Amino acid sequence: MADREQQAVLMKEIQVRLDRKIRETEISFLEYWKEQVDLVAALKPEGIAALQMRVRNISEMMANRVRTLKRET
Repeated sequence: MADREQQAVLMKEIQVRLDRKIRETEISFLEYWKEQVDLVAALKPEGIAALQMRVRNISEMMANRVRTLKRET
């Protein structure tokens, strides 16, 4: 019985660590992309085309990252 209790405690600790790591990764991810969007927001584009180009570049960066992550799994 004690073995099951130890396993339950261990599983709970692992879950807490995993949740913390996922949260940290998500924060890092959001901070990076917020920085990218803030750069676009700070621009003074000459027209809508320049702004669209920057947004497309960010979208391509995100798509590349998604493809990379999918390949790793």
